[in-house]
Amino acid sequence: MRKNIRYVIAALSFLFVVSGFFEGTAAFGASPVDITFSLDFIVLGRHAPWYVALDKGYYKEEGLNVKIIPSQGTAQAMQFVESGLANIGLIDVLGLVLGRAAGATIKMVAVNYQKSPYAVFSLDPGANVTKVDDLKGLEMGSQAGSYVPNIIKGFMKMNGVDPNALKVINVAPAAKATMLLSGQLKSIEFFVMSKPGLEREVKGATVKTFLLADHGLVLYSNGIGAKEEYLKKNPQIVRGFVRASLRGWKDALANPSDAADRQLKYAKGLDRNVIIAELAILKDLAVVPDTQKNGLGWFSPAKMKTSLEFVLTNLDVAGTAPKLEDLYATGFLPEPPILP
Repeated sequence: MRKNIRYVIAALSFLFVVSGFFEGTAAFGASPVDITFSLDFIVLGRHAPWYVALDKGYYKEEGLNVKIIPSQGTAQAMQFVESGLANIGLIDVLGLVLGRAAGATIKMVAVNYQKSPYAVFSLDPGANVTKVDDLKGLEMGSQAGSYVPNIIKGFMKMNGVDPNALKVINVAPAAKATMLLSGQLKSIEFFVMSKPGLEREVKGATVKTFLLADHGLVLYSNGIGAKEEYLKKNPQIVRGFVRASLRGWKDALANPSDAADRQLKYAKGLDRNVIIAELAILKDLAVVPDTQKNGLGWFSPAKMKTSLEFVLTNLDVAGTAPKLEDLYATGFLPEPPILP
């Protein structure tokens, strides 16, 4: 009997060790695996969840030594991943479609922004854009080369509004907000996370936010992506990164004040109140019925197909249009799911 018990204990010990190996290299006391993660832009309050995961040691628990780097947009984040400057990046589905058409090999493994952040900002008194029909004849500021005006025009078309009725004015990116607030522009396109900054600076008027996703636009946006080759060679590393990151997202959305304090350790120049305000907006983009049921980062092939078709229909896609299966890889989300 004692001999059998010893066998059982030995077997259980082996299973615990093996389990620890597959859940993270730290179980063997090995050196952490270095990971470089590229953000989709310069460090802003919307990025607090990633720093929460870093500061709370969630990456270390997975045996990962994560370095977070900024970029100048999702196109550059994809370039970083493709070139090997970053192993994993925060990319968007729209950029992914364009990138795959041009030969990129990145696939998305988790979708953080379940709702797209594209918004039209105006003032009241002023253009006061609150419904689709208000886009008719609207003058909107946007920078040269931005694909957002085409998204808005595609949105107008699907709502029976002539897309040619939108008048797009090219302005320098840094001047958009100032020109709106000074009355030089009737409206501008921006990510909805810009709302707190605009509201803080406006005087004598109210900032009106028209978020396309709240008016019928079904389009996945930002999420975690890596090259196909990296995913094949390092599935456990990617799973560990995704799990740790989504734990950070859960905590940051549940406690924005604590998340702001943690992010400020790494990005001291940010405004604490703006971080908290951006996290409230981020929660609206990330926490939807799908993720409440299936967990943060979840995505459906059906909605991914809808997103692909919208991009192919409304944007100029140079090269070979990607297939649906080119856009994502399954099996990297945590089990059990991380519910918000």
